[in-house]
Amino acid sequence: MLVTGAAGMLGSQVLLCVPDGTEVCGTDLQEAPGVDAPGVDLADPEQVARLFRDHGPFRGVIHTAAYTAVDRAEEEEELALRVNGEACGVLAAECAKTDVPLVLVSTDFVFDGAGTRPYRPDDAVGPVSAYGRTKLAGERAATAAHPGGTRIVRTQWLYGPRGKHFPGTMLALAKDRDELRVVADQKGSPTSTLELAPALWAVLERGEAGVYHAACEGEATWHDFATATLEFAGVEDVTVHPCTTAEYPTPAKRPAYSVLDCSRLTELRGKPLAPWREALSTYLGTSTDS
Repeated sequence: MLVTGAAGMLGSQVLLCVPDGTEVCGTDLQEAPGVDAPGVDLADPEQVARLFRDHGPFRGVIHTAAYTAVDRAEEEEELALRVNGEACGVLAAECAKTDVPLVLVSTDFVFDGAGTRPYRPDDAVGPVSAYGRTKLAGERAATAAHPGGTRIVRTQWLYGPRGKHFPGTMLALAKDRDELRVVADQKGSPTSTLELAPALWAVLERGEAGVYHAACEGEATWHDFATATLEFAGVEDVTVHPCTTAEYPTPAKRPAYSVLDCSRLTELRGKPLAPWREALSTYLGTSTDS
């Protein structure tokens, strides 16, 4: 199997939960510790063909590599489109040559956030940011190039043992501040890579072409997420104040509501991802009955 983005927050966790008996090759844009193949520009058809030729044949691909700088994408949309859009089409086309399944990790940012119930995989899309547009372009490019073998897995609000993420930022800020202000009018589902990574293997091995949603159970605001992070980490001397999106403007517009309906994935696996508070507690090394 091939795992792209192997040095990243999600890809590195995917490599840590490889099913028994499965041989895996990990690659990234640059050579990195724990990555088996040389650095590869996945938007370059020649480099991708060489990867498949020299390190394959592959039985399946989990594509986690992405441009994830949401705000910077507003100024670098062309670059983000190359990474998030064009590369997906190139990789899918190579998979199609030998008819191997491709699991493509996408995002809740493909939705406009105007919904009031969890988004289903077949709901209308309408991204409101450059990042969302480039990720949707990747979905469409991969599906067009390999319609019978592309499995799209949309997720959201990721954190895990590796890389930069929201809980890490909150805990770092809490070391220097007595008070924090966190947005309380955006809703989603905080999702641990410890939960998501095994689900991606399940979709690769047992899934069918089409779209899946994968997020931890339940919904939260960023304020809820921050409060729970400090609670489970045992930080008691920091107050987290709620604020509005308008009070904390960012270059990229975020969906106000982007909770995902993950029932198709639950049916495939026979179980949902863990509730978000439980998953966060597990990640932080504590326990909770909440």
